[in-house]
Amino acid sequence: MKFSLFVHMERFDDARSHAELFDELTDLVRTAERGGFEAAWIGEHHGMEFTIAPNPFINLAYLGARTSRIRLGTGTVIAPFWHPIRLAGEAAMTDLATGGRLDLGIARGAYSFEYERLMPGLDAWGAGQRMREMIPALRGLWAGDYTHEGEFWRFPKTTATPKPLQRPGIPVWVAARDPNSHAFAVENGCNVQVTPLASGDGEVEALIGRFDKACADAPAVPRPQIMLLQHTFVSESPEDTARLSEDLSRFYCAFGALFQNKLPIEQGFIRGLDADLQASMPQYAPDTIARNLVIGEPDAVIARLKAYEAMGYDQYAIWIDSGIGHARKKRSLELFIRDVMPAFA
Repeated sequence: MKFSLFVHMERFDDARSHAELFDELTDLVRTAERGGFEAAWIGEHHGMEFTIAPNPFINLAYLGARTSRIRLGTGTVIAPFWHPIRLAGEAAMTDLATGGRLDLGIARGAYSFEYERLMPGLDAWGAGQRMREMIPALRGLWAGDYTHEGEFWRFPKTTATPKPLQRPGIPVWVAARDPNSHAFAVENGCNVQVTPLASGDGEVEALIGRFDKACADAPAVPRPQIMLLQHTFVSESPEDTARLSEDLSRFYCAFGALFQNKLPIEQGFIRGLDADLQASMPQYAPDTIARNLVIGEPDAVIARLKAYEAMGYDQYAIWIDSGIGHARKKRSLELFIRDVMPAFA
């Protein structure tokens, strides 16, 4: 099982500048490369300080010049916010800028906050249908002289310019949760990204079960890769584990409030995240977070990850966004590289 880093700029107040956050993200990715990580992933989000990522291709092209080996992926671009011709061309240009190290993760999107602002009236079903139409269009454009007559986009014979450095095209990853999404990804030769969020190991097992069934139902298709994304922190003591669990509890309450459009957002910041709101989300209580996420000293982390490897996961992505400071993120990453990764050499 290979390891990767899922990372964004993030802030909960304006005490830190965006320039500082940009440099810190770069530092984490370079640390991951030195440590032998397979990939670094950056997603797409708009209008929020909680996840600052308006165009991951900008970050990835920059990181391509600051790194030499690590693969660089979109985790993920939001399909309905793009036109196929534009996405095919920008992805190909980024593949050139990174020396053929781009992985293209693509999803339907999750936040109604973003749907309301970038495509009013869009719902999850419509977003998913656009994603399914987008993927074959991208491959057609990378091959060249492709005409598209779809439900959402129509255009005459067109080719992506430039072409990707990787041939026949850039590896595509689909963010999947329900069985139909797994089936679509596998049938179309796409790799799969999954996250249980904070639902625990039962969901981890269910997700790969859906993937395995999709592979079994498409025996003519070579088995793609599957990546598990989950918050993971290596601690130095039981007390450190407890503090990290409390920090991740607050992070998930903010995530839940944003996902459900529960709180106002002013100047990009979530407002009104208080103790009462946290108490209304017992699924994110610190003890539940400690049990469901991978937080602990090295031996405990190794044991959890060995179980995921045995389930058949090909890649494990450490989701490092958390609301904690850069120094604590980097220390956890360094401990992971030093004390956890050798068990998977």
